[in-house]
Amino acid sequence: MKNSTKKGMFWSFPVSHFSYFFIWAIVAGYLTLWLEQVAHLNSGQAGIVFSMMAAMSLLFQPFFGFFSDRLVMKKKLVIIILIAGALIGPFFQWFFIPVLNATNGFTVAVFTGLYLSFVLNGGVGVIEQYIQRASVTNNFEYGRSRVGGSIAGMVASFVGGRIFLINPYLIFWVSSASAILCLIMFVFFNKINYENVSQVTNTSEKISLSDVKKIFKIRNFWILGFFYMGASAIYDVFDQQFFSSVSSATTVYSNTVTIQMFIEIILMLIMPKVVNKIGPRNGLLIYGFVTALRIIGTALSPNYAVVVALRLLAGFEMPLVLISIMKYIGVAFDNMYYATVYALTANFMKQVSVFIFSALAGNMYDSLGFQTTYLIMGSVVLIISIVALLFLEKPKFIDNLSDHSSENLAKNPS
Repeated sequence: MKNSTKKGMFWSFPVSHFSYFFIWAIVAGYLTLWLEQVAHLNSGQAGIVFSMMAAMSLLFQPFFGFFSDRLVMKKKLVIIILIAGALIGPFFQWFFIPVLNATNGFTVAVFTGLYLSFVLNGGVGVIEQYIQRASVTNNFEYGRSRVGGSIAGMVASFVGGRIFLINPYLIFWVSSASAILCLIMFVFFNKINYENVSQVTNTSEKISLSDVKKIFKIRNFWILGFFYMGASAIYDVFDQQFFSSVSSATTVYSNTVTIQMFIEIILMLIMPKVVNKIGPRNGLLIYGFVTALRIIGTALSPNYAVVVALRLLAGFEMPLVLISIMKYIGVAFDNMYYATVYALTANFMKQVSVFIFSALAGNMYDSLGFQTTYLIMGSVVLIISIVALLFLEKPKFIDNLSDHSSENLAKNPS
């Protein structure tokens, strides 16, 4: 039976998505520039910050996933992460430079990477899975809330440079303000319909470490992780280097990304209905094959117009994979383990793979060139997508996904 959405139990969540991902977009967009121009770190020291962020995320993600499954709809971990996020401004204004002057670049880089990984790389899974579960209890589509994150990326790219030119430290203070807004949303406005909590977990027991071991015995868990380690990780590595061989195309790239963001925002609104229609497993598979097409097509493109057209497919891919993975985990695994499965497959395994493919791609670009490298990367994604087509399990309870019925979400068809 379909539950109705109670008044006032939706609109605060898109604001939460916006305010949290605004922090991500600002820090990701301008941290390197700040480290070089304001803190005067060399490229090696700045690299340590990002290396620490990536490395520590491998610790935070599974740890946060486990505790998110224990807390379910309790907000303790979310609030801790957002309080830490609210301190980004003070950290860079009053801690970073004094410690840098008192010690050395390596020490402050390690501390900064650890801190930002806690707030961003580790915290993102906590925020995402909480709002996904809230979408089930409150009966709204997760994708319609996640559009707030897409809008945040667009706003940050528009205002970030202007803020940096006024005062470089302001990019961190607006991040603090955004974290405070997100904290206010979670503390005062993000209400949960507790009548439906049984739809997202077994309320009679809490997950334990012994329960987590059961996840590793599920073949479908490894197939999903393998798919994400390949298709999604290579997608990220490919996009990191996109247009790298065409440094003169900066304006083209900027305009293309702007258009892509508009496409992403629009499709994020309608993609939930599409995924409900085709099924989340099919959504993941389509994402894999489209990613392979885009990478291979880029390698074989005869001109920039085709390259740009293929780049715009990213505006379709991102909503598709975000909605599909959230829904697939919800119907293919016991929801008692939802956050843990999400953290391990979509975050932990993917991050490990990004490490591997980033290093390999860098060497291949130098030795083989971009075209050959793209052909190899696209072929790998194609093979992985075919493997997923053959072995990724079809959930038994996938009818009426938009109804969020307990039959669809509380059982474990694996």
